[in-house]
This record gives sequence, structure tokens and C-alpha cells, in this order.
Amino acid sequence: MAQILTQANFQKEVFESDKPVLVDFFATWCGPCKMMAPIVDELAKELDGEAKVFKVDIDQEEALATKFGIMSIPTFMVVKNGKITAQEPGGRSKEDLKAMLAL
Repeated sequence: MAQILTQANFQKEVFESDKPVLVDFFATWCGPCKMMAPIVDELAKELDGEAKVFKVDIDQEEALATKFGIMSIPTFMVVKNGKITAQEPGGRSKEDLKAMLAL
């Protein structure tokens, strides 16, 4: 299952990671986000050891959503070697998310 991040651990877990990171910006009330949740959790299990998968609840972490310009949810962001390499809004297939990570 994908771990939920807060502002307190975001920098360390995402930008200081030695592995590629996929971040799912979501909200508990968002229908498409709920549809993506099992896909994101399945991907987290599948990629364990290869990449990290996290979630950010934009209602709990508004500052993070603002910082990264999250205008719609779900939005998926990929960070590699401390740099944002992709940021895409909308639902995605598991294959699309893997492709974003370029694994």
C-alpha cells in the first residue's frame, strides 16, 4: 500500500530518495481518485525495491498542493534524483504510471 506523506516527511522521502518516486496527489472525496487507489496500491507492491510510491491528501497538505501547482486531481508526479521528471493530471492505467517512471 502506498504510504501517505505530509509536509514533514515529503522532502526526505521524495527529493532525497535513492529510487524513482511516484506521488499521487488525491482527495478522499474525489471519485476518480478512489478509482485510482487500488491501481496505485498494486503498483506500490509491484515496484517494491525498484521505486517508491506515495500519496498526498491535498486537503490535509494544501501547502504541498500549492507548491507543486496541483490544479486537478488525481495528479501524478515522478521525481528522480531530486528532480521532477513528469507531472500528469487525470486517471492513468498501471502501465501508464510505470511508463512515467521509465522503469
